[in-house]
Amino acid sequence: MSIPQTLQLSLGPVLFYWTRERYADFYREAADWPVEIVYLGESVCSRRRDMKLDDWLGIGRELAESGKQVVLSSQTLIESEADLRDLRKLCDNGEFSVEANDQSALQRLSAARVPFVAGAALNLYNPTTLTVMARVGMQRWNAPVEMSRDDLARLLADCRAEGLDHPCEVFAYGHLPLAWSSRCFTARRYQKPKDRCQFVCQKHPEGLALRSQESREVFTLNGIQTLSGACQNLRHEVPSMQEMGVGVARLSPRAEGMAEVVAAFDAARRGDLPAPDPLALIDAEICDGYWHGRPGMDNTRSASQS
Repeated sequence: MSIPQTLQLSLGPVLFYWTRERYADFYREAADWPVEIVYLGESVCSRRRDMKLDDWLGIGRELAESGKQVVLSSQTLIESEADLRDLRKLCDNGEFSVEANDQSALQRLSAARVPFVAGAALNLYNPTTLTVMARVGMQRWNAPVEMSRDDLARLLADCRAEGLDHPCEVFAYGHLPLAWSSRCFTARRYQKPKDRCQFVCQKHPEGLALRSQESREVFTLNGIQTLSGACQNLRHEVPSMQEMGVGVARLSPRAEGMAEVVAAFDAARRGDLPAPDPLALIDAEICDGYWHGRPGMDNTRSASQS
């Protein structure tokens, strides 16, 4: 397998619950950003119904006309027959490829012989599993968010030895998706039942911070999803990603400052890594611990500079 010379940038699905107007404005701007791949869709909670599949398809067509590769992301936690019906419609959309984020999507797509992207939540850790996935239609795969640089480098080397040439995608920027639950933590914060939540998570377009007794942001609550409190920033790791053969760096959308984030990563893949990091102006806290084989909330770059 030849190692890619140019790292592609992808814009992950919006993990938070925004208004229809905010989605429209965001993707209208994103059409002009230097990203090659855009993921669309609701991957967290089925109760977030402002955007229907037809709405996502409409945005996808506009982005495709702007030269973007569009991928529809499936829901990560399937809880009901209604969720399965929506998943079937998504997988059978007939226009765009799908990111499979759970086994239900994987089964549907592989049975239909439809090419797909394997999401990070599938937890793909070894070349044997990746070989099986490739046989059933996988075109690209996402590394688990907690996988270290060294472990990923070994896995990519093993894949090359096995003749696997499917691009690997790394979660390079954003609050890390850590866990999903049948309970809605944001609704509980407002003392509301999950099935009558009144969509309170829409009040928090970048999630709800959960702080420790020392006032450190340990987690970010996003409905049924738990994210890291700090924002992962691997901009300075872009050269090592390119060297080891990572194909795509994923940038997870945020409500503010995303154009600057994309511009900074675009500059990084072209060899421009100014100091201090311009993204430090956007992020109150950043982390990169998992990438360096340490606790995920660590900021090894900050520690090395102190």
